[in-house]
Amino acid sequence: MSRPLITLLTDFGTADSYVAEMKATLLGAVPEATLVDVTHAVPPGDLRAAAYLLGRTWHRFPQGTVHLAVVDPGVGTTRAALAFGTGDHWFVGPDNGLFTPVLRDAAVQVVALPIPPAAAPTFHGRDLFAPAAAALASGASLQSLGESFLGIPHRLSYHEPHYEGKSVVGEVVYVDRFGTLVTNLTPDMVPDYATIEVEGLEIGPLRRTFGDVPTGGLLAYLGSGGQVEIAVRDGSAARRLGLGVGGRIRVRLG
Repeated sequence: MSRPLITLLTDFGTADSYVAEMKATLLGAVPEATLVDVTHAVPPGDLRAAAYLLGRTWHRFPQGTVHLAVVDPGVGTTRAALAFGTGDHWFVGPDNGLFTPVLRDAAVQVVALPIPPAAAPTFHGRDLFAPAAAALASGASLQSLGESFLGIPHRLSYHEPHYEGKSVVGEVVYVDRFGTLVTNLTPDMVPDYATIEVEGLEIGPLRRTFGDVPTGGLLAYLGSGGQVEIAVRDGSAARRLGLGVGGRIRVRLG
């Protein structure tokens, strides 16, 4: 039997003990588990960034993986706590839109987790979500963790790419640590003859990789996540263009 696999995605950072306390809870219950840190550097409370990172990574792990995701600015409030399964993967975390990409792409079965009386109201990651993730990793059934969730899990709202005359207009959905602008544009929206434009500045057609432009050059390319990205070779596109999440990207088709 393979060892249980649990991924962790939070905005806790690594300067404090919070991540270690969650891991201690997990390993105390499932000492044979393999723990994989997706990231703990999500900007505090940034649900859109967390949702993007979770949506990009979860399906790359083996079936049976438990995904523990805690970016929870509403911790201790009436927001629901969820566990659900889809595609032979399991997910545990707050009902605040964090799981939007997973809920959008697959049918799910969802339960609401009861809050233990002794749970710290400001640390559900350790006292509520980690024990639930450990139980799933140990083979517990989803139904044993709580009652069926009768509502509709919260989803973040997004602006989908749309046509404006002879252009397709998309937006930036994530900015990585290099200042690369990840957009919601997919390759089918950007034919070879199209020109990409940002804030009235022409970027040009899609390139293959950073070496296709000189140092300091702007370029658009198909990123490893399957979406169009805009970067500066050896620099930051976010800083150069003064653009962040929600910034408009125009693809001129004629």
